[in-house]
Amino acid sequence: MEIERVNESTIRFFITYKDIEARGFEREEIWYNRERGEELFYDMMHEANDRDDFELDGPLWIQVHAQDKGLEILVTRGQITDGNVKLEIPVKDDEEIIGEDEASLKESVESEDPPIDNLELIIGFKEFEDVISLSRALYLENVHNTLYHYEGRYYLYIYFSNDQYSEEEQDNLLSRVLEYGYESEFTIHRLQEYGNEIMSINALSQTRNAFL
Repeated sequence: MEIERVNESTIRFFITYKDIEARGFEREEIWYNRERGEELFYDMMHEANDRDDFELDGPLWIQVHAQDKGLEILVTRGQITDGNVKLEIPVKDDEEIIGEDEASLKESVESEDPPIDNLELIIGFKEFEDVISLSRALYLENVHNTLYHYEGRYYLYIYFSNDQYSEEEQDNLLSRVLEYGYESEFTIHRLQEYGNEIMSINALSQTRNAFL
């Protein structure tokens, strides 16, 4: 793994997929398994601390760029002043952040609370009846959910936005969802490319209304 200090608050990693596998992680696992992805990240951060004395403290801004041979990861450590988070985000030459991206960046920088990671999951179901049962048992308000069919089974893609639910609320909802399905190893990219999209938005709400 390559580690490069960009400035006092930012460090850049480049880790190959072979290195990721050598550390005991599968290439796709780091995307769909939140806990394993965090485990790899903290492993990298501790190595950075040992090599370059880059301490893991305070709010962090993380940018991940997938490349052909591996991952490039930029980690910027924020400073909290009077309850506000200040970040100095490095931007590549001749690259500007405009429109919605600029507003999103500004909101993240000026947030008074450390950010909560967004959570996205693929839940698999053995039978479509399990999807119907879940739709009747759980109302996911303001949560993006899409239903796919792939290789004879149904898969629900769920995306929790960090400004709607706390991490504890996300975990509680996930526990209820897993009463009817299981966490799949498939990625959303595989489902989008090879699966059939059944309901693109509000899949659970549409299912509930269709099978009252």
